Amino acid sequence: MTETVRVAVPRKGRPLEAVLERFATTESIAEVADEITSTLRYEKSVTKGHTHPEHDVYERLADYSDLSDPAAPEYTLLRDDRDGMPRRIVFDSVVLEIDGVDIHLVGREEPFRALRTHEFGLGFDSADLVLEEVVKLRPEGLGSIEDVNARIDPMDTDVRVVSGLGDTVYHTLMADPELLPPGSELDRDFVADYAGDLCISPRYERLVEAVLGTRCLDDVTFAYPDDAPEEEAAIAETGLGVYLTMTGSTAREHGLVLGEHLFPSETVLMENVAEATPAAETVKQVIASPELETELKV
Repeated sequence: MTETVRVAVPRKGRPLEAVLERFATTESIAEVADEITSTLRYEKSVTKGHTHPEHDVYERLADYSDLSDPAAPEYTLLRDDRDGMPRRIVFDSVVLEIDGVDIHLVGREEPFRALRTHEFGLGFDSADLVLEEVVKLRPEGLGSIEDVNARIDPMDTDVRVVSGLGDTVYHTLMADPELLPPGSELDRDFVADYAGDLCISPRYERLVEAVLGTRCLDDVTFAYPDDAPEEEAAIAETGLGVYLTMTGSTAREHGLVLGEHLFPSETVLMENVAEATPAAETVKQVIASPELETELKV
């Protein structure tokens, strides 16, 4: 009898796409992954008002989900937080067969927390959430995925990070060039010598404390964006800040210079070590290939 391993995954967006790409080890699985990705991108466009479908959300949901096949992709409805709180179609479930193991990907709003409560043995979520919830704050900053597990209190959770999926966007220092003395580098040492406001998103306060280190923040006061349409605009107004970027193009449009990449914001595979099984180990081997640059060394 084929064993089934349940894996918690995000319901939508870049993290889910990264997970699907990692599991697409055969042509048939790649076709299923492409189908899910295309469906959710279309629904995102509908939610944003860029696409206007002929059929309502319930008709589209019925069309997407083949309930006669328990392994086929399934979707569900969630309230979106945009104006009017429209219903949005998001991923719910699919079963993939890899190396003799049925892998049941199950959509969760908070996969990391589902692992913490032992609902799942394996799951994927943003590395940011691990920093926000369980990583200990220390004087020295945290700079890589590899360093995360050493900061997790084993008395607090059984969850550990296995590897990153490489869908990296960096938490990056950004500053008004007039703030920087000639020849200085925009890095953690600069922040340690700095006194004043540091613009960040409110939900990232603990994350920024973890990646910069508490030593850097003695004379720093967190400032939060107002109603500026872009975070970079608020940072330009403040003078110094931390925000996510891949290319830095938007930051430069606001006259900001980019500094040190503080921490990679990427989707990570996590395991609850108390729920380890041989089948789960097979799944880990499929995902955390030796070529994966962000795989943690054991």
